[in-house]
Amino acid sequence: MTTEETEKDAIGQVVRRYVQGMLAADEMALRQAFHPECKIIGHFQGSLEWMSLDDFIGEINQAGPAAADTQPYLDIGYIDVTGDAASLKVVDDFAGLRFTDYLSLLKIDGRWTIINKLYYVHG
Repeated sequence: MTTEETEKDAIGQVVRRYVQGMLAADEMALRQAFHPECKIIGHFQGSLEWMSLDDFIGEINQAGPAAADTQPYLDIGYIDVTGDAASLKVVDDFAGLRFTDYLSLLKIDGRWTIINKLYYVHG
């Protein structure tokens, strides 16, 4: 496996942890995937949301875990890595809605972490 493939695999693991954390309403998994100072930004129900990680986790906890038989939908469209910076496009489902997320990641102390999430909710 090349270095680039290894980095993309590590990033994919972070993204899967994020999606699984949402589905399970698992605060620990979400805190492992996201940097504590990240921002989650997008329009939801006609209003601009500009959330902190704590706000985002609060929303996830309020929605609660998905039904046990829920099959997660996750499509990673691309991963672009330059040194210790990366971006990717991912499509996922949460709470009956389909989202397209644009994630920015940074490798800090040898570990990839999501530092920004810009999302779009499909109608």
